[in-house]
Amino acid sequence: MQIFGAGVGRTGTYSLKLAINQLGLGPCHHMDEVLHNMTVQVPLWSAAVDGRPDWNQIYDSFNSAVDWPTAGFFGQLIEKYPSAKFVLTERDPERWADSFGATIYKLLAGKDQGPVEMKAWLDMVERVIAKTGFPAGLDHDGLVSAFVAHNEAVKAAIPADQLLVYQVKEGWGPLCRFLNLPEPAEAFPRTNDRAEFWDRVTGKL
Repeated sequence: MQIFGAGVGRTGTYSLKLAINQLGLGPCHHMDEVLHNMTVQVPLWSAAVDGRPDWNQIYDSFNSAVDWPTAGFFGQLIEKYPSAKFVLTERDPERWADSFGATIYKLLAGKDQGPVEMKAWLDMVERVIAKTGFPAGLDHDGLVSAFVAHNEAVKAAIPADQLLVYQVKEGWGPLCRFLNLPEPAEAFPRTNDRAEFWDRVTGKL
């Protein structure tokens, strides 16, 4: 594993995944991979939340990983992969709380009404996100505070020369400099707005 994303969901993690793949450092793991392979991935991540991670199995066939569930385990991952590089995707905390509250948090709040076949995935996601510092029941200000706290925890845990603090709106430049790679001629991928999030979760994408 060469690269980990320590930024939580709704910070541009899907765009980062596409960018990493485009730079030739994939396949890049993302929650999307868990959704599309629930029978294998959900038990592995549930065990990780219980303190029994099998990172070799979780990341089998992947060379990088971003988004949740990965972002909840940055402290363990820097110990397991001490030479890996980490990218902390950030955005304005107020805007992040609005986006998270209208997507992931909303999904989890209604998880008891979700399809039976998604129950194990939803339970795992809720536990991972709570472990990261975002338990159920936080208000807007609580989400903002937890978001800032998570980002500060990442900066404290990851050596500065192995960490890029990054907003995807910055494009290729900072990312490519950090990874010592030339910038692609193609535009930086921008994707996964709120509508696309719901399409992914409901299986339309």
